[in-house]
Amino acid sequence: MSRRKIAAGNWKLNLSFEEAMQLGRSIANQEIPSGVEVILAAAFPYLKSLGEMAVPVQNLHIAAQNCSEHAKGAFTGEVAASMLNSIQISHVLIGHSERREYFGDTDNVLCMKLQQAFDNEINPIYCCGEPLRIRKSGDHVSYVKTQLEETIFKLDQDQFAKLVLAYEPIWAIGTGETASSEQAQEMHAAIREMISNQYSQELADGIPILYGGSVKPANAKELFSQKDVDGGLVGGASLKSDSFIEIINSF
Repeated sequence: MSRRKIAAGNWKLNLSFEEAMQLGRSIANQEIPSGVEVILAAAFPYLKSLGEMAVPVQNLHIAAQNCSEHAKGAFTGEVAASMLNSIQISHVLIGHSERREYFGDTDNVLCMKLQQAFDNEINPIYCCGEPLRIRKSGDHVSYVKTQLEETIFKLDQDQFAKLVLAYEPIWAIGTGETASSEQAQEMHAAIREMISNQYSQELADGIPILYGGSVKPANAKELFSQKDVDGGLVGGASLKSDSFIEIINSF
């Protein structure tokens, strides 16, 4: 089965409005290769403007970096999935390691956020991955399996089919360290097997799994050539148009 190829840029807590718009325009003005989707995950204040910019560009989508687990109410500072839907945002990151580590997003909270996204017709990009101590212990496959069992494996098959997964070796995020292409392929294949065992081989074969650990122009082509690596969730290298466009063209 031919799966979607995706280059997703996570801009995190970076860029002024003008910088974000200039970066967005640079990417939007490039010809996106056939069969490749580009997703830009930007800060909340920039989403509507970027979304309007992306409308005429085929295969360019805008994502929020987070959403609230609550539908509405007295939750100062939060942004509901319904609000994202009202400005036509199509994707949202859920479960990023930084949300788990710095903001206390538990498995239960992530399940609630997933449901809010589905209730509002927003496609989740669900992140999973292990820290360095788990990788060194050799328990990385079972660790990620538990992450999935406690969250997305509770979804029904129709909901699960709408996911994009992103495997993040946490020890390789922002450190300059990168999992080898063989390490990335090993974990992606293991995740796909978990999905097959939980749901079906057909569903497992159709789910895009992105690699999210220090993807750069220098390693993107090799990573993306792996059988079960369907693209990247790119951090620092997505903040410069030249490097991100090179990554987009690496498929």
